[in-house]
This record gives sequence, structure tokens and C-alpha cells, in this order.
Amino acid sequence: MSDMMKVVRLHAFGGPDVLRYEDAPVPAVAAGEVLVRVRAVGLNPPDWYLRDGYRALPPEWQPHPDFPLILGSDISGVVHGLGAEVAEFAVGDEVYAMVRFPEDAMKGGKAYAEYVSVPVSELAPKPVGIDHVRAAAAPMSLLTAWQFLVDLGHDAPNPFQSSPHAPVPLAGKTVLVNGAGGGVGHLAVQLARWQGARVIAVASGKNEGLMRDLGADAFIDYAKAAADEVVRGVDVVLDAVGGKAASRFLKTLKRGGALYPVFPLGFDAYEEAGRLGVIVSTTQVRSSGDQLAQAARLLDDGTVRVVIDSTFPLAEAARAHERAETGGIQGKIVLTVA
Repeated sequence: MSDMMKVVRLHAFGGPDVLRYEDAPVPAVAAGEVLVRVRAVGLNPPDWYLRDGYRALPPEWQPHPDFPLILGSDISGVVHGLGAEVAEFAVGDEVYAMVRFPEDAMKGGKAYAEYVSVPVSELAPKPVGIDHVRAAAAPMSLLTAWQFLVDLGHDAPNPFQSSPHAPVPLAGKTVLVNGAGGGVGHLAVQLARWQGARVIAVASGKNEGLMRDLGADAFIDYAKAAADEVVRGVDVVLDAVGGKAASRFLKTLKRGGALYPVFPLGFDAYEEAGRLGVIVSTTQVRSSGDQLAQAARLLDDGTVRVVIDSTFPLAEAARAHERAETGGIQGKIVLTVA
């Protein structure tokens, strides 16, 4: 094999046009790591946030990485090489992973490439029942929904609150998912159903048929009705949109209910939540091969489906980012690697 590979890198922050398809060295593989020949790369919001320099964050939180950098965290591919002390996988195994997140969130996870080195603890066997495109689309969105709704799975400090996030049991509960048509949202709908909840999906009207297919018990087109005006007495709200506007869902919850804003920055209604007896809790998604291995069983047997919005060749990553910026994404955008 050549010691060079094709990658998509950026040499400065900016719009999609800063993404360059070029040559770079194949990464070295350290002890405890696996070299993966990438077949597909799933896109996630942190990809375009980093490409743009996280301009929405306060200046003191914005990254100052060493350029050039390679974006991306979600991959599916084939084991090409093994570092020392790796016995869990063999060359030729099909695998998937979310790579070094959030550790490398501000400097790029290096997934937009033909090869990537992955810590063995973050790697899981690819679900045999789905292709590389769907497997690559899953990790960050699926782990986010899993860690919010099913099991946190780690004891790392929570950067957003003093206490660990603790998912509540969902069997017999009513769960509202806002942003249900997106990457995290459509998977959260399915995981909540799998856990035995009644699910209300909130999304744009074009998603109604999909939400019914995925098991949602009720659907609200946000262009026709404001969910916070028509829904009352739910047990859990997972707001995959989040931000300051997540506070509007407080009144949809019963006393003792829980609001989970996936993007908590800007949320400031903690006093109101306290008055209403509502728990507000959030967390930072973290890489986990163990949880991806558990979720793989659901992807294998069709309990959980990954919806693909669109695919682009790795060389056209800029077009994929342009698609992301137009909004209205249904499911996930994926880069394919020849």
C-alpha cells in the first residue's frame, strides 16, 4: 500500500469552499489502535461548526487548531492494520466507529480520508444487516440518542452541568421528540419506541410519512401547529434542536417530567423549570465501541433504521456541506470512499 492517501482538509476556517481534496500521509497506528480503510463517512453538525471556526461560540471557546486539519468522526470500513496489543479485531473485519469525540472535536477527528486510525475502545463490528453508508451514518446520532434516552455509559465529567445525565426509564411513558426528522431525532423516535414509550414526533410536514413508518404514535407539523401550544402532560421531551427556544417545551411536561435539550447552549429557563417541577438535563455525546456494539443488534434486525438524506463522493465534500447548509435534512448525509 502507498504511504499516501486522499483526504479532505481545510487550511483555514470558512465556508464549504475551503474544503480541499488532496493527498496526505496515511496515519501511523499506535498501540491500542486499529487502522481502518474507510468506505463511508457520516456527516454531523460538528463538522460544519468546526469548518466555520465555531463562530457561534464565545471567543474564548473558539478553537485555534494547527492547520491543515481533517474533519469528521463517523466512519464505516474494513480493518487494514492492527497496532500493538490489539486482539479484539482482525484484518478484514468490517467495523464502524465515532472517532475520538469529543476529545478531537476542536481539531478534527480525521475521518474525511481513505484511512483513519481508531482507538480499539471506540470501534465495533459493523452491523451485518446494513451497508457501509448506513453504518457510517449512525454513530454520532445514534450514540447521542442512546446516551440521552437509554444509557449514559460513562463517568466522564459533564461539561454542561454539575451532575451526570441520568436517563429515565421510558416504558409506558410519553416522549416528545422535537426535530424528529433529523439525524438524532429520527433515531431517538425509534429508540424511545423500542424502550416501550408512546412517541410524539415534531418535524416539518414532509416527514410525516417517515415518522409513521418509524413508529411514531402522533405527528405534529411545526409549520401548522406549535407543539408547545397543543401538547400537555408528556413525561420526557428530547429537543434535538435545543438552544434558548427549548424552554417553550417546559409547559408540555407533567410535574416530575424531564426536558433534554441536545444543544443546551443558550438555555436559561432553569428557574422556571424548578417552579414547574421539571428536570432539565443534558450531556455531551462520547465515543463508545461498547454502545455501538449493543446498538448494532438493533440495526441488524431492523428495529432501528438509519435514514439517508443524500450521498456524495469524498471528493465532493464541499457539495455535501452545501447540502447541509440548505437545511431540511431528512436523516443523514454521507460521503462515500471508493
